Amino acid sequence: MLFNSYAFAIFFALLLPTYWLMSRWPRAQNVLLLAVSYYFYSRWDARFLALLVVSTLMDYACGLWVAGEKGPRRRKAAVALSMALNLGMLGYFKYYDFFADSLQTALAQAGFSVSMWHLKLALPIGISFYTFQSMSYVIDVYRREIQPTRNLVQFAAFVSFFPHLVAGPIMRPTTLLPQVAGPRRFDLERFYQGSYLIFWGLLKKVVVADNLGVIVKDLFGRWETLDGGLALLAVYAFAFQIYGDFSGYTDIARGVSKCLGFELSLNFNLPYFAASPREFWTRWHISLSQWLRDYLYISLGGSRGGTLLTYRNLMITMILGGLWHGAAWTYVLWGVYHGLLLVGHRIVEPLLKRIDPADAVERACWKGLRIIATFHMICLGWLLFRAQSVTQALGMLDAIVHHPSIPTAAYLLPFLVVVVPLLVVQLILYLADDLDIVARTPWFVRSAFYTAGFYAIVLGGNFGGQQFIYFQF
Repeated sequence: MLFNSYAFAIFFALLLPTYWLMSRWPRAQNVLLLAVSYYFYSRWDARFLALLVVSTLMDYACGLWVAGEKGPRRRKAAVALSMALNLGMLGYFKYYDFFADSLQTALAQAGFSVSMWHLKLALPIGISFYTFQSMSYVIDVYRREIQPTRNLVQFAAFVSFFPHLVAGPIMRPTTLLPQVAGPRRFDLERFYQGSYLIFWGLLKKVVVADNLGVIVKDLFGRWETLDGGLALLAVYAFAFQIYGDFSGYTDIARGVSKCLGFELSLNFNLPYFAASPREFWTRWHISLSQWLRDYLYISLGGSRGGTLLTYRNLMITMILGGLWHGAAWTYVLWGVYHGLLLVGHRIVEPLLKRIDPADAVERACWKGLRIIATFHMICLGWLLFRAQSVTQALGMLDAIVHHPSIPTAAYLLPFLVVVVPLLVVQLILYLADDLDIVARTPWFVRSAFYTAGFYAIVLGGNFGGQQFIYFQF
């Protein structure tokens, strides 16, 4: 069930009043949340609902096991079992065929003809998100950052909470589980905030992302015939498409959650205004960045082992982060690329600090140049991310470098019509350093914004019901 569908609008319109009529009975509310979350997930493929249930039950049991053991070896064994089961399930469905193909190709190049068995399984939607979230619960119990819950309904509702189930944000048990366990009361101001986030998220999805998606699909589909101008426009279009698509999903998820009395973590904070690769990862997919930092990078040693080990840990973290996104070498190379960006930034950071101008105007200009440079470094990574093969990425990059041109108006004008208003709004948010400034403007400014957004959705929205990009991960 897609957020940008009439089916979801009906689903949520029926759920909301029913849910708040049960506010005096939080246990019943949680049962309702669990039931509708399972229904929401089953609308894609009911067969994979069993995987979600299995993941929930085994981490619920592992959490109790960890908490009940006093010996460090048995506690570690419980965590290891949780990780093995979760990662094993993820690897079986998502990565087996990828590694089988890679091994078969490598053996063929070495002169050995081996036919590998392939599973050819459909990927359960959202499996990367809910396995990470469920697994982090057991790790946090092991670290004694949270007490295990003995209420299975509460834990199952935490894992399967439908707004963020299939595409995040990845919520920590220390943040979301207490909200599930505690009482919730309807708050009109929070409802208004949630409605605004839903509206803004839909605007980014159906107006920005889905319209740009038409350009991206067309240009990437005939990449061999593109000149440099159209190849570059395809990359720019995808950069804003994936931002509008993924941040739009997160805004809707946060808005729906607010309407239900929950607070989900901020997942995007104007990422294309980052002035360095490191800052980008504090603004883009924040929940995944923090998860990889806290559960992988720090576990590897973080920056505690010296310069070379820090670089190694950064590279491992980003490579695995790339592989998390998908079972393809383009994702692995995307992770390698971002690892190199982070390592390179650490190397040149002392120099950048020394040449930072003292004058306020010069410093602002210098920061603007760094933002533009960082954006283009990120766009180069998006080319790898979107390309179907390394050959395609290199071919489009060659066209950009060796055959520059001005894109035709048939592609450039639709791109500008969609992207320029988005950038204007985001520039205002960035300069104000306030993501919610629209809600605090005078009523007539808010009215103008909502009216313009409404007409943009009605007249310019792409209502093809296109799936969100991150559902494939």
